[in-house]
Amino acid sequence: MSNEKKEQKSSQGDKVEKPKTPSEGDKKISIEEKLKETEEKLLRSLAEIENQRRRFEKEIKDAFEFGSFNFAKESLAILDNLQRAKEAIKNDEKLKNNKDLDKFLENLNIIEKDLISIFEKNRIKKIDTNNKKFDPNFHQAMSEVEDDKTDPGTILHEIQSGYMLGDRLLRPSLVGISKKKSSKDQENSDKKKEN
Repeated sequence: MSNEKKEQKSSQGDKVEKPKTPSEGDKKISIEEKLKETEEKLLRSLAEIENQRRRFEKEIKDAFEFGSFNFAKESLAILDNLQRAKEAIKNDEKLKNNKDLDKFLENLNIIEKDLISIFEKNRIKKIDTNNKKFDPNFHQAMSEVEDDKTDPGTILHEIQSGYMLGDRLLRPSLVGISKKKSSKDQENSDKKKEN
């Protein structure tokens, strides 16, 4: 029996085929390829996570600034009305000579300075228009005045102050700008000089 068993084992061993396995070199390449592929996926995922983090940070910052934007824009009306009240009192003939109003105007000046200080602490700054060239990004032209003494497009006077919130425009400055005399006006003035 022992001989028969040995023969059966040997005959069975010959009949049983081993599954084909890739050579050692093929195994390393496929593992290295899988490792490289996994590494690339990981790097892409990390880059996507970083991009998403940056987007969220920007959205949070924008939401914070935009929330204060509306409040700041509406708060400018308080400053405008305060300045209009001061000018109205100064220009009123009946009130102009009243000495008691000087104290009142002094208090209005203190309130105005405090309000401007609060604005500056919150990055709200007045747009400078003094002797500046007209810039449609920051100014809105309300009138044009013929003026030979200044270059065309120079701001001559400010009707209403404009303000910035950080890098964003809260409202443009309303201004009057210079323009060249028209050719008809020039001809008329030349004719008057001749006569």
